[in-house]
Amino acid sequence: MNSYVSQRKLNVLPRIPLAGSIDLTYACNNRCRHCWLVIPSKAPERKKELASDEWRRIFDQATAMGCREWSISGGEPMLRDDFDEVFDYITQRSVSYMLNTNGTLITPAIARLMKRKGSKMVALYGATADVHDYITRFPGSFEATLRGMAYLNEAGAGFTVQIVPMRHNFTQFDAMIELAKKYSNTWRTGAPWLWLRADGDENKNQEIRRQRLLPEQILQVDKPDFSFTGQAAVSSCYAPSKYLFSSCLQNRRDFHIDPYGQMSFCLYAKDPQFRYDLLSGSFADAWSSFIPSLENKIPANTEYDENCGSCEVKSDCAWCPVYAWLEHGRYSAPIAYLCDISAHKVTKRREWEQAHRRYYSCGDITFQIESDLPITDSTFQSKLKFFEVDGPGADTVKIRHHFSLPRLEKTAGEQDIYRKHPWAISRRGEAWIYRGILPNSNDLHRVAVFNADHTRARIYNKGDSVFRDGSCHSLTLFPTDQILLARLLADRNGCILHSGGVVLNDHGLLFLGHSEAGKSTMVTLLRENAHILCDDRIVVRRFRDFYRIYGTWSHGTVPDVSGRSAPLRAVFILEKAHNNQLIPLYDRAAIRRKLLACLIKPLVTADWWEKMLTLVEQMSREIQFYVVQFDKSGAIKPAIMELCQKEKLYV
Repeated sequence: MNSYVSQRKLNVLPRIPLAGSIDLTYACNNRCRHCWLVIPSKAPERKKELASDEWRRIFDQATAMGCREWSISGGEPMLRDDFDEVFDYITQRSVSYMLNTNGTLITPAIARLMKRKGSKMVALYGATADVHDYITRFPGSFEATLRGMAYLNEAGAGFTVQIVPMRHNFTQFDAMIELAKKYSNTWRTGAPWLWLRADGDENKNQEIRRQRLLPEQILQVDKPDFSFTGQAAVSSCYAPSKYLFSSCLQNRRDFHIDPYGQMSFCLYAKDPQFRYDLLSGSFADAWSSFIPSLENKIPANTEYDENCGSCEVKSDCAWCPVYAWLEHGRYSAPIAYLCDISAHKVTKRREWEQAHRRYYSCGDITFQIESDLPITDSTFQSKLKFFEVDGPGADTVKIRHHFSLPRLEKTAGEQDIYRKHPWAISRRGEAWIYRGILPNSNDLHRVAVFNADHTRARIYNKGDSVFRDGSCHSLTLFPTDQILLARLLADRNGCILHSGGVVLNDHGLLFLGHSEAGKSTMVTLLRENAHILCDDRIVVRRFRDFYRIYGTWSHGTVPDVSGRSAPLRAVFILEKAHNNQLIPLYDRAAIRRKLLACLIKPLVTADWWEKMLTLVEQMSREIQFYVVQFDKSGAIKPAIMELCQKEKLYV
């Protein structure tokens, strides 16, 4: 029986409507000063809202096409008399749901209904009644919101407090956080900038503009994560083609339906030409035909090309054509408010990068090291200075250090790979999870989460004392960086060897052997004439038909290290003796055995061994090997110097 299974990896997901957001009503008992779409609770438009049986029909059609996740909002969805009926129908038949509410209409009965597993967001607009009620323009809304949260707690229905920051409540932001913590274990910040009215009401827009936070305030409450930036991808809201919505629609797997049965690809898309009437058509037609047809609806024009389309900081900006329409009635228009926010963000990002990021290079691999704490000149040992570079390279591995351990429980699908002090290693999907363990203990002191090819990592350290004390000897803060480097090199025709290396007359010379073999002795003998790369660990990489060797910071008794590299000209297998001579070695089997014995091994897997066996076989055939017999007198030095005068040392 064939023991191999053929697998096909899909680079593009099928176009399935995976997630839907619905607004049950735009009516609300609050009349918030910042709200961009709410109507009065007794507005005539309410007569046009979908009935519960119409919602059920639409829900069933979407579910039949694959939708399993729903977001329920408004307005205030609990204003509907049939809220509990619609909510029950949707959440009973969904994998997950999220509900947004102002909390004022929660009753003990609704709170019990909210026990159903899912995400509940309760909005908070102030830490005191005067501030909260000023924003909502509903006297008593603060007390009603707190009462609703209390009912949820009494029922055991977990929820998240969503703090909505704006100009009038900004001075209470910290107090709102403390209040939120009294009612819930979780809180989050709502949208940090405010959209203008969907109906274009200029009087209400003026009120919204007055409530908008200053750019610097937005960055205080919605601190951007600058992790792994510097080579940032452009937001999908920016058009890579001649149509503004092409990239957005190609990648979407979600949709929105308003209270009147109008469906579109985005809840902010209120332009009638972007909405499909589900009462006169079907969900399948809306998803499969109408929404794809919008991709080429709005061409990029000169206004877009000369502003947002060519902006140097667009990867730091939240601009979107739909937001532009809400702001100016034109999809291509720049939004000055967002321009100011992105300018402040760029300034903060550059300041953060200067304080929290360093680059190091080894083996033609650049390591971008980031940290929640500032990185100073004394954070890492001085030897790593020899490997520091100015910026990212063509092959950059990105590592971010955090200083608290995450809650990372084992999942049912997680596969254990290895467990032996100091690591318990597992796979979760495409991710590699390294849990640092102590001997005879399950206590964690470090957790590292790598992507599939180990080029991205978040490393969570238990405490920051080691980092703050400085003189860290490894970039990963692991006992050694070889664990990561050896794995990376396997995918790059490279390896790390127990060896010393020098550059002599532009030739890279490698001295192979374990501890006490004489690596440090040999590089010391050559120090006067050669540049020492390292006396204990050397990187070797194969490029087509030639090899290079690189210094590392993992030295032995000789502290000299170097970030330089050189073409490899010969490998010397060390043998201490009373005589001094170089003996060419042509026994390929003996060479392979020696190379394999001197390999630095990371987590050993079948694919790693396969790559190493291939590389070792190539090295045994393509590089000249010598047995070097020597003593400490230095008499072997002339023979090595003479060898380096030859033009070609390869077999």
